[in-house]
Amino acid sequence: MEPKVIVIAGPTCSGKTNVSLMLAERINAEIISADSRQVYRHLDIGTAKPGKDQLAKTKHYFIDILEPDEEFNASKFENEALAVIQDIILRNKVPVVVGGSGLYIKALVDGIFDAVGVDSEYRRTMNVMRVKFGNEFLFSELKKVDPVSAAKMLPQNWKRVMRALEVYHLTGKPIGAYHSEHKRTTEFSFRQYGLRWDRNLLYENIERRVDEMIEMGLIDEVREILKMNFDEALNSLNTVGYKEIISYLNGSLSLERAIGLIKRNTRRYAKRQLTWFRPDDRIIWFDVKDKNSLSSIADEIIFREKLA
Repeated sequence: MEPKVIVIAGPTCSGKTNVSLMLAERINAEIISADSRQVYRHLDIGTAKPGKDQLAKTKHYFIDILEPDEEFNASKFENEALAVIQDIILRNKVPVVVGGSGLYIKALVDGIFDAVGVDSEYRRTMNVMRVKFGNEFLFSELKKVDPVSAAKMLPQNWKRVMRALEVYHLTGKPIGAYHSEHKRTTEFSFRQYGLRWDRNLLYENIERRVDEMIEMGLIDEVREILKMNFDEALNSLNTVGYKEIISYLNGSLSLERAIGLIKRNTRRYAKRQLTWFRPDDRIIWFDVKDKNSLSSIADEIIFREKLA
């Protein structure tokens, strides 16, 4: 029988981290974070990283491994996470992948194709246009030639948008076509589970978490990051929670408005996450009623996978 890799997916504020920690307490497991922002040091409160006690108790991977100005992407995550999974399995432990970054999970489960070359001159031209006309310009260009890929991206993720434009420019094919053509085999089986809430309850969770982040010191966290001389335009800081507080600190927004935008943008992000995960019929969904039900969900996963 193939070794199993448990994947816990779903929108932000759905309880994924709690379920992964409960699994780790009940079975011999280690946790792989599939979160494109938790890889960065200093971005703690705004990315809802597990606490220091939790990190000390359970071995985690891909948390606090890079500075905010270092590059990381789904292709790197795929390659490095596969090696980590092999190591965990060789030590007779269960890998538990948890996160809401859909592209990272897809790259890990299905593989990501990254063989299309680079056109440096085209990139320079696109970057000039981006600086001159803004991220929305690049995004509108992508929607013209590859609306399917554009629907899975955000204008502020301009590097991904530019890469999709570059692939189309070089090959005449959308980048998604290359992803779907690339099939990779592994010596283990990915078992995917998702956490799904009633939308109103999920939005209440989001509102509550944002308020808690402010109380925990998100503003001071952002202020300290900027004091380290990290460029506020970095992709890592172009993240919900950070970009709004940066605008507040720069005087562009009132604090009340910044907090309101964080809540609104987090709700929108959660909706996009659900849209991303929903078509994957390999995901077994649990409808979560409240946080007290997360423990029984962890037990159900253990029972289904015969891990006890």
